Amino acid sequence: QVQLVESGGGLVQAGGSLRLSCAASGRTFSTYAMGWFRQAPGKEREFVAAISWTGGRTYYGDSVKGRFTISRDNTKNTVYLQMNSLKPEDTAVYYCAACQGSSCLSEYGVDYWGKGTLVTVSS
Repeated sequence: QVQLVESGGGLVQAGGSLRLSCAASGRTFSTYAMGWFRQAPGKEREFVAAISWTGGRTYYGDSVKGRFTISRDNTKNTVYLQMNSLKPEDTAVYYCAACQGSSCLSEYGVDYWGKGTLVTVSS
């Protein structure tokens, strides 16, 4: 069992930056691929970024490439999402995800979800 708790969301102006954190419980954190997804009001959940269990491979959704960076610290059981050059269309609830049998590129491969943290980008 893995429990995920996101933090770092908030209100930011367009062009600004935020760093989200996801703290995971459990001794097996380092064996999970981790991901971030987001869901804007009235829209379906969308893949944002994922990172392999070693941290050696990262993946990004097209809408965030070049602006967001995912990283992890297995000694702290934490995964991060650095978000730069934020746009109003990045406004959404951001969810942390843990995947044991997949690369965390799709919500169908997620084993555990966090409760989410709200990011609001004003224009």
